[in-house]
Amino acid sequence: MTRNIITLTLNDLAIAFKNKSIFLIIFIPFFVFFSLNLVDMEASDVRKIKIGLIQNENYAPVILQTITAADRVFTVTRVSNEEVGKRWLKEKKIDGLLLRSEKEQNSLVLVVLKKESLQTLSIVESFIALQKAVEGNSINWISDIKPLQEGGIQKQTLPTWILMLVLLVGFIIMPAQVAEEKEKKLLLALLQTPMREIEWLIAKLLSGMILIFTAVLLLHLMGNFEPGNILSYLAFIVVGSFCFSSYGIFLGFLCRNQASARTLGVMFYLPHLLPSALSDFSQKLTAVAPFLPSYQFYEPIKSILLNEGGISNLSLEWIYLLLVGLVTFFFSYLLMKKRWLM
Repeated sequence: MTRNIITLTLNDLAIAFKNKSIFLIIFIPFFVFFSLNLVDMEASDVRKIKIGLIQNENYAPVILQTITAADRVFTVTRVSNEEVGKRWLKEKKIDGLLLRSEKEQNSLVLVVLKKESLQTLSIVESFIALQKAVEGNSINWISDIKPLQEGGIQKQTLPTWILMLVLLVGFIIMPAQVAEEKEKKLLLALLQTPMREIEWLIAKLLSGMILIFTAVLLLHLMGNFEPGNILSYLAFIVVGSFCFSSYGIFLGFLCRNQASARTLGVMFYLPHLLPSALSDFSQKLTAVAPFLPSYQFYEPIKSILLNEGGISNLSLEWIYLLLVGLVTFFFSYLLMKKRWLM
């Protein structure tokens, strides 16, 4: 009995090596560790806070001198105007932007990326501590906080959930479907009929796009979320579903069976999901993630949903996704013509 158990266990392990499932045991922890190391790991009360000040703004002298002197707490960066400061804030070159309050004299308006964040809390606490040290219990220097991204936690996380759904269909479902038809010789049988390769590819592509549309639509209906610029939003959902459905079909053609396709899908799923979703927490990831098509989909969706962006300002990202979809579709066609691993 023991011998049979050991034999079956070794056989299962051998199958795991053969279908490459064992690679996930190594790949997933390694990639998660690597991604988290790119996230800004310094504690918010230790790392210097990068504050942006507008060059020609008339700040209160006592506030300006205090911020400049507190070089152990703040790193002061001068920006030419408010628009540039907000752009730097989105790019995470600064943590907060200070504007002179028009309502209260000798007070400031703090512009941050997200109001409900530990970074914002750290900035406010630092200013309160400096103010008490200089003036005691007087009126707070920061009279108002203006976030660039409005909405509660549900809306703030919506772009991440949409990205997860799109990548799930593109990298997990589609490759497994294609590999299943190859493994069971269904695709070869279909190719013996008058059906042409391009017809099968278009049908498979449309099925992936329909799955993505259905998932995104259900998410919006259940959460009662309404996109601001609906035409721009639909344009990116269309091109994103096309891009990642085509990408998934291509990955499916690279595999001989379903097990290999699922393994390869996960190995593409995580590198596309984590850097894009975690880019909000790290300037390093913000520099790396733009090379991924997932980021070119995630950032426009986030801009449209949270910042009321439009496709007119995001045309390069739209074209990038379209090109990736066309290239992977073309390579899928070539592999299908060569009957790759069929």
